[in-house]
Order: sequence, then structure tokens, then C-alpha cells
Amino acid sequence: MQKTANPNASAATKKLLNDLSETAGKAIITGQHTQTNTMEEINYIRKETGKEPLLRGFELLAYSPNINYQNATDECLTEVYENRNTMQTALKWAKETGGIVTLTFHWFSPLGGHDKSFYAKNTDFDAEKILIEGAPERIAFYRDMDVIAAELKKFQNADIPVLWRPFHEADGEWFWWGAKGPVIASKLYRLMFEYYTNVLHLDNLIWVWNCPVKEAYPGDAYVDIVSMDIYLSNYEKTDYHQQYDQLIQATSPYKTAALAEVGYMPDIQLLSQSHTPWAYYMTWSKEFCIGEQYNSVNQLKSMYQNSYAICAENA
Repeated sequence: MQKTANPNASAATKKLLNDLSETAGKAIITGQHTQTNTMEEINYIRKETGKEPLLRGFELLAYSPNINYQNATDECLTEVYENRNTMQTALKWAKETGGIVTLTFHWFSPLGGHDKSFYAKNTDFDAEKILIEGAPERIAFYRDMDVIAAELKKFQNADIPVLWRPFHEADGEWFWWGAKGPVIASKLYRLMFEYYTNVLHLDNLIWVWNCPVKEAYPGDAYVDIVSMDIYLSNYEKTDYHQQYDQLIQATSPYKTAALAEVGYMPDIQLLSQSHTPWAYYMTWSKEFCIGEQYNSVNQLKSMYQNSYAICAENA
């Protein structure tokens, strides 16, 4: 039984983490990201396979307190408007189905920035300055954390655990939190863990670290699940075993592992043979799910109709 990094985690949270730990290597939980309230990806999967994923990903980007609406492209504004109220949708879905909620936060920079300012190229916000006591960047960082904590608290009040994956893809330089390197992002992750766990007592969070860089690993005391995002340039039939080995070597062999984001789903037949211990995968949204550009209908059917894949029971 894997213990939660937060010793005061709720019973439901501890149970979910244990269930994920027990699943890894025996089966894989199906997952799909959604970023709009219509969740068109789920409708598509249901139509093509007759089933639904057990895990759903929801996006928090529209909840960013510092969105520069005056200096944003139509593409950015559309993404924000389509994403509004997704936490209400997630909460309603989880209450009605008992499905697993995982949250992604494309966090618009706490200060400054234009357009999609979660991208480093669109902001001069310096993540390293968050580490300086009294700095404006640090004050804004905690202000934003309070806003998001209020949303997470709604799930806690409903006794719903959440797979919480902050500062995702910390090994890349494309987001402001990774622009100064993954070690800085790791320090931000630890600040958030301490604040949410020991100050705000959000005891419904399963903490998901999302970076395969050894020197950046926050430590076992701060992590429940280790994960990677993998976007292959071309399709290949794979169980992502090589990436699993890379992730474990860079993080911890004592933590449950997950494919937090993929462009191409893992091959379920290979997984059922290799038992590579991924607890779950989550395909990204829109064209990564819908249509034939990434995952074909045949691949969807192969995944959702295989006994090694765990789907929602009420689809």
C-alpha cells in the first residue's frame, strides 16, 4: 500500500492512490482530457466505442486571475471563454459518476504578460523571483494560489479526491514556470505543496510530479505519482516502456507512475503483454482524440474494448 505524501489526506484520497498503485502493472485506467464544458471528446469516444474513460482531465486556465483580455488574440480569448466554469462541470461529473478527476492548469503568468501568458514567450514574469521573500512575484504567486485553492476546496467539501498536477512539463522552457529550468519549477512545486497541505489543509489532493529530470525531483515526501507527457513525432506501436524506465530512474521506484499526457495512446495489446506499470494514461484533447490525425477509430476501439483497459462502468 502506497502512503500519501500528505499524512492527513482524506480517506477517499488515500483509497484512490492505493487503487492506482494496485492497478499499475495489472491493467491501465483509460483517460481523456477535455477543455470545454461540452466535453466533445467524451461524446466522440462513446459514439465510436460504446464506452467512456474512467479518468477525465479538466482545465483550469480560465481561472487564472491575471488574464490580459485587452491584449489577447481571438484564439486566446476563445480558449478562455470555452474553458469557463469547467470546475462546475468536473464537480458535477465526479459526483454523478464517481469517476477520477485530474486537473491541468495552464497558468497565465501572475504578473504582466499578454495573450497566452502561460507561455514564457508571452511574458517577462520571472519564476525565480518567487523564491525571494517580499518580491512582487511571490506576492502575486500566493494570491493566485489562493484563488485556485478556493476551487480545489469545493472538491474537498464534496469528499472528491483530485489528481493535482501543478507546473506540468517542468523539463521544458515553454511555460513560465520552466523557463528558468526544472529545478526552479521544483522549488515552486514544493512551495505550493507546503502551502496547500500545511497551511490551507487541502487534504483531497494526490500530488502528481510531471518531469523526468533527476536533479529536479522534489523528493518522495512531496510526491504521490510520478508522470511524463509524451508526444511522439510519428505514430509507433509502443507501451512506452523505455520512457517508463527513464522516468523511474529520474524520480523514484517507490511511486506510482502515469502517462499524464500523450498524443498517441499506448498500444493496449503490448501493455497487456509487458505489464509496464503505468496506472493510467490521458490522451490530450480535440484533434488528439477526435478524427484520424492521431488516434484512429480502430485504435480507440482496440483500447476501450480490451479487458486490460479500465473504463467507466456507467457509459
